[in-house]
Amino acid sequence: MQHPPHDTGYERKTLVLMGLGFGLVGLDRWMIAPLFPHIMKDLGLDYQQLGTLIGVLSLTWGAWSILMGRLSDSIGRKRILVTTMVAFSLLSGLSGLASGFASLMLIRAVMGVAEGAFTPASIAATGEASLPARRGFNQGLQLSMFSLLGLGFAPIIATQLLQVLPSWHWVFMVSALPGLVVAVLIARNLRSDAPPARAPGAAAAPAPRWSTLLRSRNVLLAMLAVLCAMAGIFVISAMVPIYLEHVLKLSTQEMGYVVSAIGFGGFVGSFGLSALSDRIGRKPVAISAFIGSAVLLYAFGQTGANPQMLFTLLFGLSVCALGLLGLISGPIATEAAPAGLIASSVGFVSGAGEIFGGGLAPVLAGYVAQHHGLPATLHVALGGFVCGAIASLFLLETAPCRQQRSGLPVEGGLTSTSL
Repeated sequence: MQHPPHDTGYERKTLVLMGLGFGLVGLDRWMIAPLFPHIMKDLGLDYQQLGTLIGVLSLTWGAWSILMGRLSDSIGRKRILVTTMVAFSLLSGLSGLASGFASLMLIRAVMGVAEGAFTPASIAATGEASLPARRGFNQGLQLSMFSLLGLGFAPIIATQLLQVLPSWHWVFMVSALPGLVVAVLIARNLRSDAPPARAPGAAAAPAPRWSTLLRSRNVLLAMLAVLCAMAGIFVISAMVPIYLEHVLKLSTQEMGYVVSAIGFGGFVGSFGLSALSDRIGRKPVAISAFIGSAVLLYAFGQTGANPQMLFTLLFGLSVCALGLLGLISGPIATEAAPAGLIASSVGFVSGAGEIFGGGLAPVLAGYVAQHHGLPATLHVALGGFVCGAIASLFLLETAPCRQQRSGLPVEGGLTSTSL
């Protein structure tokens, strides 16, 4: 059966739109961390409440990633992407109107619903538009924008906007505008959805059951590995800004500079690790990145108030740790998916990781910070990286290059990893 030629132009257009969209997800999500010292003073909050604000968004994000991934496979991507893009942008602006902990927590919980629904649909859209040999690179590049905008530029943007805007309230309200513009671009340029793809030459079949995911070894292992990676990087992203100010006594601007390393390192790692895995395989890259994350985090915790050294260590740590999020939530989850369940697989993996790693770990870290001191929170993140390295040892290799070398079939660019 002859297939139509691949549309490289549409692949690039989709990658740009999904990358911008996911970058704004990161910006809206993580702008709160560098602003928290000011929010804390204004609203009378404590460290444990910071962990709760980070965690509640992850909990709702995770639950809705799982639910909406399945819906996206059934009704298509475009309607979900446009609607959720508008929703989380407006909710980010609404965060600026919060007058206390309860209202801010409610807004961020609902924001997590919208961002969680956006995630699997956007990753699946990028994967489906990509040539299989470029899938890892493209999905990694899309996911890297979360790091670049949300953890790289957000601390710089937020702390600099505080110099020109009346208060942190206005910083949140201004952040809503770019997302509304991108929502319009997605509505105009993304194709209307076709029926879910199936293997070339295969006959039409009933819609696959969501429970099929539970029989895929790599789906379950990817869920565990991404949980560990998120537990590490989200604790770091939530607690390091205030650790730098309250423990190492850096200024707000120095803190913003150091914390930006999380985003810039994550940007490099998110597409760099995924692209590397296209060449040498998913499994060896995952194992190496977890080990690298643990070693660099330990070194970071032993470093004093040296902004340049802290930036360097945090940059390297983020290359590994945030690169893992792109690798596991992107190509590993996509290639573990049974036919017709790509967004479901992405949603299940990233959603479970968000709930337990991104949701509960920052809450635990907030408790640890409140009762045992901020430096102790780094131990929570370190434990996540060590456990992730162990889980990655049991992954089955699914990179198309390694499958072809082994003589295994690669259908439609995806591979089977059933138990």
